[in-house]
Amino acid sequence: MADRDASARSLIRARLAQSREELRAILDPPPGDKGGGGMPGESSGGFPRSRIMRMMLSGRGLGTLGALASGLLLALPALALRLLKLVPAGAVAKILMAKAMDALKSKSAAE
Repeated sequence: MADRDASARSLIRARLAQSREELRAILDPPPGDKGGGGMPGESSGGFPRSRIMRMMLSGRGLGTLGALASGLLLALPALALRLLKLVPAGAVAKILMAKAMDALKSKSAAE
């Protein structure tokens, strides 16, 4: 009985190790990739530092977050307003201003 438990545990551990490696391969950027996206604050000291936050603040990520926020606001307005108070407004404002300035610069350069 103990032998079957040990073999089942080793099989489960092997599957977990394999799935962890697959997740690392998916989530870790390829070597030489600096995070991409041209996000402001990509350096190690700026906001956002994590790859997940950089992905969420990219173009597609912002659309997804906007849809999620509007759905939350419609469904549970009190909770949405409480969660909004937790957002670091200064850092988000800097990012939005940088994106707006970049958009204006690229628009004026195209003209």
